[in-house]
Amino acid sequence: MDLLTKTLDSLWQVVLVGLLLGAGLPALFAFGLRLLGSGTTATTEAGSATTTRSPLAVAGAVTCFAVVVIAIVTGILFIMSDFLGNTFGIELF
Repeated sequence: MDLLTKTLDSLWQVVLVGLLLGAGLPALFAFGLRLLGSGTTATTEAGSATTTRSPLAVAGAVTCFAVVVIAIVTGILFIMSDFLGNTFGIELF
């Protein structure tokens, strides 16, 4: 019974991290793109279209993109710390 409890405990942790990183980061990136795409499009007299974006939408999109980039860089550093520690004896964390 103890083995089943430990297995289920590990399983929900893996599923949670998989959902956050596997679906959460792409969803956050898509939300940032959606924020950048929001705005009002106006056609000028010359026929060209201009889009005005809300500064709040741009700030939200930049925040979403920053979170995604930070998560990616953290993941790469986490992987590289093990590689550098075992290969060259360099400790990042």
